[in-house]
Amino acid sequence: MQGVKVFHSAVATIAGIETAHMIQKGQFGSNSLTAAQQFAALAA
Repeated sequence: MQGVKVFHSAVATIAGIETAHMIQKGQFGSNSLTAAQQFAALAA
C-alpha cells in the first residue's frame, strides 16, 4: 500500500515541475499574474 502513496507523490511532483516550466515558458494565457501567482492558482 505504501508504494501507491509514493507513486502518487512522484506523479504530483512531476506534474508540478512540468507546470512550473510551462509557466516560465509563457505557455499559459498572459494575464497580470506573476509566475508564482499563476502556479499557486493552478495548484489550488
